[in-house]
Amino acid sequence: MDWKEQYKSFLWITGFFLFAYFMPLGNPNFNAAIYDALELTKWYAQEHVLLCLVPAFFIAGTIAVFVSQASVVKYFGAKAKKWVAYLVASVSGSILAVCSCTVLPLFTSIHKRGAGLGPAITFLYSGPAINILAIILTARILGFELGVARVIGAVVFSIVIGLIMAFIYRKEEAEKAKAQLAMPDIPEERPMWQTATHFFILVAILVFATWGKPDTNEGLFYLIAKYKWLITGVFGITLSLSLIFILKLNKVWTLLGTLIVVLLAIFYSGKPLIPYTAAIVVITLLLTFAKDEPNQWLGESWDLAKQILPLLGAGVLVAGFLLGRPGGGHGIVPQEWISVLVGGNSLFANFFASIVAAFMYFATLTEVPILQGLIHGGMGQGPALALLLAGPALSLPNMLVIRKVIGTQKTVVYVTLVVIMATISGMVFGAFYQ
Repeated sequence: MDWKEQYKSFLWITGFFLFAYFMPLGNPNFNAAIYDALELTKWYAQEHVLLCLVPAFFIAGTIAVFVSQASVVKYFGAKAKKWVAYLVASVSGSILAVCSCTVLPLFTSIHKRGAGLGPAITFLYSGPAINILAIILTARILGFELGVARVIGAVVFSIVIGLIMAFIYRKEEAEKAKAQLAMPDIPEERPMWQTATHFFILVAILVFATWGKPDTNEGLFYLIAKYKWLITGVFGITLSLSLIFILKLNKVWTLLGTLIVVLLAIFYSGKPLIPYTAAIVVITLLLTFAKDEPNQWLGESWDLAKQILPLLGAGVLVAGFLLGRPGGGHGIVPQEWISVLVGGNSLFANFFASIVAAFMYFATLTEVPILQGLIHGGMGQGPALALLLAGPALSLPNMLVIRKVIGTQKTVVYVTLVVIMATISGMVFGAFYQ
């Protein structure tokens, strides 16, 4: 009998029993926290799963199936030049409007395909931290200085954290590198431009479907927000062409599915999620009855969804219960405490902001309005930057999934590095700002 597993089960059962036995259901704060947890989960399902996670799963499936292991090793593995691997990984977030959870399927795919730990961790941090939309919104709403500090901090952070992780686990990475160097160069089955085109279309759909409305009614970003569903639809039609000419799916069925989605978009022009959801269903059905690579693409995407979604759901519930939901609610931890604790520019204030941000869930761009409210409530500029550098890149759901991919020890080291560097950066910026 495996006593370790038995003790683990016993502790889980005991913990749940004690929680249920002493649950203060009559306490208004506890009831409000329960409501916030459910409200956050509902909001996440309505606003985030279809628009962000589903495209991310398909993108991750593309990496897993259409991007060969040799290609990943070439740009992120032992055969790649270090400066190329870290540079590409560090700026990757500028083209992806993803949060700490949406980046997880992408990170899992490149890690499984043989990317070095350092570049993979750099990508994991940079994905949500250097989102170009969030950077622009930060500079516009919270101030130009804070926006610039966020860009510099995020780029430098991603590389430094990746390098430190690679150094700490250098022996393990050396063995992986030795195995990769012994691998022969395998020619690509499909021209790289075709894979890149298909990948770009999926990323474009993810970016424009999640494009947020700016706080002004003029300029390029406003026009993109106004016509984002039209732009998304154009890329959707382009995707159908990619399915036909690159993935070689059945032309008749693919064109018929595209026609159905276009008709739904015309009849339900005021409800864009209807044709968007129909497009997901059509693509899923087309890939279900396809063979070879297209069917493998769906299989890889589904495997990642099964692995990640349950952990995300549990993590979002806990985060909502503890810290409330974006735009309202307070969770079991009063927000007033956070505002008081992160005022000024002390070591404790910056460290506390980093810790709270690391466990709190921030969807793409939601950190800006939340931080705006905290700053108005007395939060210092240093802790504000610490929150921006630790929050979007980490969350409780994010940690749960990372642990499953790279293990508990590496996850603890990664989270610790993010919190420490966010704290130091916050103190430096706070001192400079004052």
